[in-house]
Amino acid sequence: MRLVLLGAPGSGKGTQAQRLRDDKGIPQVSSGDLLRDAVARGTELGKRAKAAMDAGELVSDEIVLGLIRERLSRPDAAKGFILDGYPRNVAQAAALDRLLVDIGQPVDAVVLMDVDTKVLFQRLTGRRSCPECGKVFNIYSSPSPRGDRCDNHPGAAEAPLLVQRADDREDVIGNRLKVYESQTRPLVEHYRARGLLKVLNADQSVERVYAEFLKAAGG
Repeated sequence: MRLVLLGAPGSGKGTQAQRLRDDKGIPQVSSGDLLRDAVARGTELGKRAKAAMDAGELVSDEIVLGLIRERLSRPDAAKGFILDGYPRNVAQAAALDRLLVDIGQPVDAVVLMDVDTKVLFQRLTGRRSCPECGKVFNIYSSPSPRGDRCDNHPGAAEAPLLVQRADDREDVIGNRLKVYESQTRPLVEHYRARGLLKVLNADQSVERVYAEFLKAAGG
């Protein structure tokens, strides 16, 4: 089961990928996690990535692909993988295609988590989290019973105040969705033309989405 997972910010990619990872025992491979890990471990690729980031530059596709190649060579990826967060555009997809063919692990399916933009906007701008325990709420769909405080702590008055991530503000979300539409959306047609695309309605309960996700992934 070798998958590429596509979807806008807030579409639920991470939630479904983590569940599939736990159920099937195949790794969720996130380019962001790979970069952070490589930098923390001080690997050769990590040093090159850190140099780019310290200079305020984007980490090159060459470095990211090197990290992906390295990650997929580990024993736990022999049964499959879930690529989450990469590729982000058609040029990256073409380079990834070549890499996966080269290592004998071509993609089986590309799953698009499809959600209306208005729903995504509400999901993201409404998200609040506890700064102490990390529990996540949504002021629109799943608010805390304690209003602006986390209900995962004893004592309502002493419970931490919920916070909003800086990148969940309306102006930032609007820009993130525009970037997704302009850069990542063309990937949909790229993979559809190759006969790999599976589209699922991600505006449903987590359980229902997961059932459809398993079917789309061939599991």
